[in-house]
Amino acid sequence: MIRLLIHWVLTALVLLILAQFVPGFQVQGWQPALVAALVIGLLNWTLGLFLKIVTFFISILTLGLFLLVINALMILLASHFVTGFHVTGWIPALWGAVALALLGMGIHAVTRRM
Repeated sequence: MIRLLIHWVLTALVLLILAQFVPGFQVQGWQPALVAALVIGLLNWTLGLFLKIVTFFISILTLGLFLLVINALMILLASHFVTGFHVTGWIPALWGAVALALLGMGIHAVTRRM
């Protein structure tokens, strides 16, 4: 349970950091960042999982890079649902997907020891 909370808060932190460095990526404070992190997680868990299963062979052909496109799509979709969180195109969403993927790998490596 503590790993899930750490992941949630760190994801919100990454969204806030991305808003400072990536043009077109806007987060208006901690509350929208936490809600956006939750919505992105839920979208990845439901719709994202379905899309990853459907596009499995494309992911194999692209050596997994297509998964970043799916994650970027989930970020764009979340920006339509969360007020205070706005992504204005594919490139900022793709940078967000890359950052969140790297964060996920890092958190998994650190919390595996817990």
